[in-house]
Amino acid sequence: MRRAGAQFCRALRLASAAPVEARGAAGVLGCAAPLEAAASWTPLAPASQQQRCRPYVSGSSAAGGPAVPAAAAAAEHAALARDAAAGPSSSSGGGGGGGGSASPGERADAFVLVREEIECVTERLRRDIFTEIPALERAAEYFFRAGAEGKRLRSTMLLLMASALAAAPPRLELLTVDSAPPAEHPTDPRRRQQRIAEITELIHVASLLHDDVIDSAGTRRGKRSLNAVFGNKVAILAGDFLLARASVSLASLRNPEAIMLMSQSLEHLVAGEILQLTADAEEAVSMDHYMRKTYCKTASLMANSCKSVAVLGGHSAHDCHLAQEYGRHIGLAFQLVDDIMDFTSTASEMGKPQLNDLRSGLATAPVLYAAEEHAELLPLIQRRFKEEGDVEAAQALVEGSSGLQRTRQLAAFHSGEAAAAIDAMSPAATPHAAEHRRALLELTQRVLNRKK
Repeated sequence: MRRAGAQFCRALRLASAAPVEARGAAGVLGCAAPLEAAASWTPLAPASQQQRCRPYVSGSSAAGGPAVPAAAAAAEHAALARDAAAGPSSSSGGGGGGGGSASPGERADAFVLVREEIECVTERLRRDIFTEIPALERAAEYFFRAGAEGKRLRSTMLLLMASALAAAPPRLELLTVDSAPPAEHPTDPRRRQQRIAEITELIHVASLLHDDVIDSAGTRRGKRSLNAVFGNKVAILAGDFLLARASVSLASLRNPEAIMLMSQSLEHLVAGEILQLTADAEEAVSMDHYMRKTYCKTASLMANSCKSVAVLGGHSAHDCHLAQEYGRHIGLAFQLVDDIMDFTSTASEMGKPQLNDLRSGLATAPVLYAAEEHAELLPLIQRRFKEEGDVEAAQALVEGSSGLQRTRQLAAFHSGEAAAAIDAMSPAATPHAAEHRRALLELTQRVLNRKK
């Protein structure tokens, strides 16, 4: 009864969201987003546009769309930052995109807006992770069981993006669990966008399972890691199984561009891991190399899944490019904040041990910044903190430098660029779309200010 009541209230909300302006579905001709090379780790104009895994540090200017005017959203982004600092009771005059197409109002709660739809996507995931091999099924579902799903930031972001660009709110029957088999082609664009959310979660969790094996991690999301419970071989095979299921769903979309984008993210995940594992002494202390690896391992999946949602919605090349820019920048900001939290958060907040990156031999952004002030960090980085006392010495040097502050400034830059991408989109078609754009803006601040 409670769920039925919630759906009825949602139906009333959607029914009141009449289109502001009708727009035909534009053909999507934009290619995959170019991966920019930066001359240094500071925000610069792009030096090249290549279909390779590059740093994605700078502000945006790419062949797939126009440059993102970072200044255009600066005032609104600053207001959102003040709201985030003041707490959830504050409000914002959110612009909502398209040069102020959204009217001022209360700050949208990103996770609440699409919570019911996220639950439907999650339930479908649980149903689809089925195999006649019990041990594989137990392993594959380990991080999809109720209470173990994590924040579901990626799927939340994707469904917000789908509504933010839509010409009309989704029909009520599309906000239920999709019971179609994974290989069956979804006929409705919203169902195809939900599949992208599902595929993204599968790829993300598979990458976590593989990463935990590589890093010999003992915990993940505040519980024992899968490799600690079932062993490395089962964890690797469970990740492979999730990728196979994601591939079936991806093929069912029958959209070459979306398939190419999501496949490229898989390629980037592998490339990022190789970049991390094989870094030589020079690359280990290079911020350029670090940001290139960070794009591949974290931001590429967010960028390409956001663009895939826009492509499947039939939106213009301009808006598809901006959706990709949003995902790219929010992905980089997310990882930079993660780097900070490795030093500032407790193990219970992080769901993994403090200083986990240092103990794994990784020099993250705060360490690389600190090394510019403390040259004695360089040999520690190059030997991957393997000698006794290296981790503690590195921690003290980072905390005695401006490394954490400069990393936060870089994260704020990318958070601001993500907000600017939303601001530069075509005008929102409905109040419903404008509300979801405000939520996407709010999400940039949640990423920046998160503590866990």
